[in-house]
Amino acid sequence: MVRDGYKFAAPPLVCGFIALAVQWYATAGALLLLGAFVLYFFRDPHRTPPAEPDAIVSPADGRIMETVREAFGDTPGHRISIFLSIFDVHVNRAPFDGRISKLEYRPGKFFAAMRQRASTENEQNVIYLTTERGDLVFKQIAGWIARRILFWKPVGATVVRGERVGMIRFGSRVDLWLPESVEIVVRPGQHVSAGSSVLARWR
Repeated sequence: MVRDGYKFAAPPLVCGFIALAVQWYATAGALLLLGAFVLYFFRDPHRTPPAEPDAIVSPADGRIMETVREAFGDTPGHRISIFLSIFDVHVNRAPFDGRISKLEYRPGKFFAAMRQRASTENEQNVIYLTTERGDLVFKQIAGWIARRILFWKPVGATVVRGERVGMIRFGSRVDLWLPESVEIVVRPGQHVSAGSSVLARWR
């Protein structure tokens, strides 16, 4: 459980028990269900990264929206986009071992996370990860519902594959940019889990 979950779940749960005590059963039921859902949303299950040294894992839980060839700046590569519904785990994890070389916050709009323009126009954190095999970039992208993106690591921090690095509250999107020197092993429509599902492998 992410610690913030208790803070957000406490008000509806407390009010729900008060409503139950005064026999406002419908109100109590709605508040208790809301509190239970908040606790469910902030869950943080254990994940075991794969043993393969060349595997790049998913930075987020969710459904693969698309895998496309796309340059990042002047560097050719691939983009994998993952959509997180409100029912997915929203803790984000490092896709590979490396060092956080740059963190860029970009203010923006709040289009629905499934729309392609959300990748470039929505509010987002852009995380640059320097690894021994090459540079990776992943984005925490706010959606229509999600209005809060959190990244817990400072620039210069070393991370290991599958390590918890941040969270997006409620429905959202995560994009992962990879250089050409990888083999993509997922396809659109596939559901993936942060820290354990393999998205690509270094060639």
